[in-house]
Amino acid sequence: MKIRPLHDRVVIRRKEEEEKTAGGILLPGSAKEKPNEGEVVAVGIGRVLDNGEVRPVDVKVGDKVVFGKYAGSDTIEIDGQELVILSESDIKAVITG
Repeated sequence: MKIRPLHDRVVIRRKEEEEKTAGGILLPGSAKEKPNEGEVVAVGIGRVLDNGEVRPVDVKVGDKVVFGKYAGSDTIEIDGQELVILSESDIKAVITG
């Protein structure tokens, strides 16, 4: 799969949806929530500033990230995988450890 997002955009593979609740109840497809975590699979070169300089993106390929609940309305499917395209500002945190 080859994809290169433009400017400060990031492509994320969303974490798998939970099949069970914490109490062990199986969830039907309609009750599952889309997770707001995922793995970065591609990043753009960065934001172009007013003076023409480029500020690089803070995340890199392979980072596990958390993004806003309502972010990620731009989804695409490549090689059978659903991917989310976000602006860097929609990413809230990088999960470490």
